[in-house]
Amino acid sequence: MRSLRHWPLWHLPLWELPLWMRSLWERPCVAKGARSAPRFLGWCNYRWGCCAALSRRKAAPTKTAPTGLAIWLAFVLGMAPFFSAFALDLTEHEQAGKRLYREGVSSSDAQLQARVGASDMTVPASVLPCASCHGNDGRGRAEGGVRPPSLDWQRLAQGQGERESNGRRYPAYTDSSLARAIQQGVDPAGNRLDPAMPRFELTLADQRNLTAYLKRLGQERDPGVEEGVLRLGTLLPASGPLAKAGQVVRAVLEDGLTQLNQQGGIHGRRLELVVLDPGPDPVSAERALQQLLEQERVFALIAPLAPMLDQRLATLLAPHNVPLIGSTPRSGGSPQIFDPLPGLPAQLLSLAGHARAALGLAAGDLRVVYAGSEQAALAEQVRERLQQQGWVPPAAQAFAGQPVDGRGIVFLGRAQAFAELASALQSAGRQPYLFAASSQVAGAVARLPEVWSQRVFLAYPYVPEDWTEQGLATLAGLQQRQGLDPRQASLQVNTLCALRLLSEALKQTGRDTSREQLIVALEGLHDVSTGLTPALGFGPGRRQGMAGAHVVAVALPGPRFTAVTPYRPLPENP
Repeated sequence: MRSLRHWPLWHLPLWELPLWMRSLWERPCVAKGARSAPRFLGWCNYRWGCCAALSRRKAAPTKTAPTGLAIWLAFVLGMAPFFSAFALDLTEHEQAGKRLYREGVSSSDAQLQARVGASDMTVPASVLPCASCHGNDGRGRAEGGVRPPSLDWQRLAQGQGERESNGRRYPAYTDSSLARAIQQGVDPAGNRLDPAMPRFELTLADQRNLTAYLKRLGQERDPGVEEGVLRLGTLLPASGPLAKAGQVVRAVLEDGLTQLNQQGGIHGRRLELVVLDPGPDPVSAERALQQLLEQERVFALIAPLAPMLDQRLATLLAPHNVPLIGSTPRSGGSPQIFDPLPGLPAQLLSLAGHARAALGLAAGDLRVVYAGSEQAALAEQVRERLQQQGWVPPAAQAFAGQPVDGRGIVFLGRAQAFAELASALQSAGRQPYLFAASSQVAGAVARLPEVWSQRVFLAYPYVPEDWTEQGLATLAGLQQRQGLDPRQASLQVNTLCALRLLSEALKQTGRDTSREQLIVALEGLHDVSTGLTPALGFGPGRRQGMAGAHVVAVALPGPRFTAVTPYRPLPENP
């Protein structure tokens, strides 16, 4: 066990600091032309920030007067990357085929049917569109022991000789044999295709449209993937209480991408970052997100800071299948969103494990208490997860100033409500153990009276003991190059982790990357060392890079923080 003095600073927002500390924070930084604080070791949460915004440099125009031929060549060669920035220009028939391929919808909007399995069970084609197994890019994804083949037309139909797939040999496809495969489940050699492949009942027009699109499928790139550039996007506030945090995230991302680009980028592509301000409310934030996706055409999102979109983010990303790598409080459950750090339920379950193993609490001793209606769904999720681990908590209880029964209270809500809960309990003569995530309540800990000493336990995703020499050198180099304050280390580490996971996954997708391939590559990341956190990794259905947290005891007055249970990955849900 080791005491860490400055842990309270990790998660305190700027507006909750005492006046003397705020005055230090807002001291002008002459070197950067920004407002920053003196450097002393301590941490803060994602709402802190200080660094000058960076801007792109534009290349200077050439002064040489070219000849007519040179002008033409320069135009053709120079515009090639420009043209490749846009999605494939599809004909009307190909667009209809694309919709059928991805959504199972006819050009006439009539409901199409598909037959599945040896029994020819009939289901709507929209339930099992081609893309559900072959992927939006047509490359196929192994699932349930079945490996759908690639639909690359160059492989299926071009050239002479036989092809081989899943142990079957067959000649090149033609338009008619492709139609027979789609509608009857038979390849050009007469071999029966796997019964898992649906047989679609298509009109002549629908089959024509689908065939036309499949011939172009291999040429279509996802937005943001150009010949020499891969474009990433993020939403970072330029004003308001999160503006300083936005500056920090931008500095970390641009520094990291600069380092990667100086090493040649990834697979010969330079990584480019597009930053937009989400504005003050959900409407402006949604508009900014749509601009990133539809006008700026970014390939993926990295470390956005737009909490007003948390409840809608998964819904907005799903139609575009856009991967997002970064911390969002309600990211659990979305296949597109990968959070490097554990969600609140996992952190609170680590605390529950400590309550059982070290404090001796029985199965019926825990209560789940939340403050604020926005926490209700999360509280119920925590209660269900506790039940899966053998606890028998009653229904989650909303805190409205009243004391709560129970030997242990698992709390979700803001710091002020946590302090009010502790006060209500003390006034009623009750002194249960209090369990909470540091990211939510650390700002209230210093105000608690001594009676709560060693009765409060906080979850921290990572602690200084996780930092290796190389990790510290990476963080120190970043802070020196960008003039960042070490007290902002928590936000810096979170962003570095997101960037590390994204870059590792992009390296695995290869030159012909796609959003779908990136999601698969992210799922395949395991035991990624950051030097600043426990090893990170994802998996099918797992979208948090860590499955638990360190448990830290709080001693008062002080406060003083001591790690009492190290991070151990929680078991998978039963």
